[in-house]
Amino acid sequence: MPETLIVVPTFNELDNLASIVARLRSAVPSADVLIVDDASPDGTGELADRLAATDARIRVLHRAGKAGLGGAYLAGFAQAIAEDYTYVVEIDADGSHDPAELPAMLELAAHGADLVIGSRWVDGGSVLNWPRHRRAISRAGNAYSRWMLRSSIRDITAGFRVFRVSALQNIASTEVSSQGYCFQVELAWRLERTGHRIEEHPITFVERVKGRSKMHLGIVLEALFRVTAWGLRRP
Repeated sequence: MPETLIVVPTFNELDNLASIVARLRSAVPSADVLIVDDASPDGTGELADRLAATDARIRVLHRAGKAGLGGAYLAGFAQAIAEDYTYVVEIDADGSHDPAELPAMLELAAHGADLVIGSRWVDGGSVLNWPRHRRAISRAGNAYSRWMLRSSIRDITAGFRVFRVSALQNIASTEVSSQGYCFQVELAWRLERTGHRIEEHPITFVERVKGRSKMHLGIVLEALFRVTAWGLRRP
């Protein structure tokens, strides 16, 4: 039975994809990698196909257009559920998350955690090469989300995660329309409020060296709006 599926969403990550896949295969050689490409115009999808052709543990899911981070991960979750994986991993394609942390995160999941978050904002966690305003946005977004949702998660917006697939069964089958920060907040919050066990593992987040960040004002505003609405509707 397959155990771990690593989902790597991509859009215009031609300069980063080969490196992150090689690092993943080195860190967790027994895991399978699913690259979900949103019709990248820079050739990322074609590179993904070439990588998959040389390694049976790498597969590619091509989507018709840029449909968002949340949708890419939900497609990966659906595949993990359908193929009876035990764990599914979220990781950015840009190299900001260190795959060398995955064995420790998977170990926490093996010892009972339903969600393990690679956390920047717990003791031992850190961020490298971020300008001051990015740090402020991240810290403020996490603090606001925790307050509105009564959450105890320190880095609820983090995008480096290990999920126990069984914990996603009900969540993945319902409509999740949020993206970016807000998608990450929504999933963690749903698991937390339904009593699932969540652990945070300290990581060092390193700002991308190549390519352009997908973060923009619209993602921040979406998160602010949705978190506020969820918080106001909570019992």
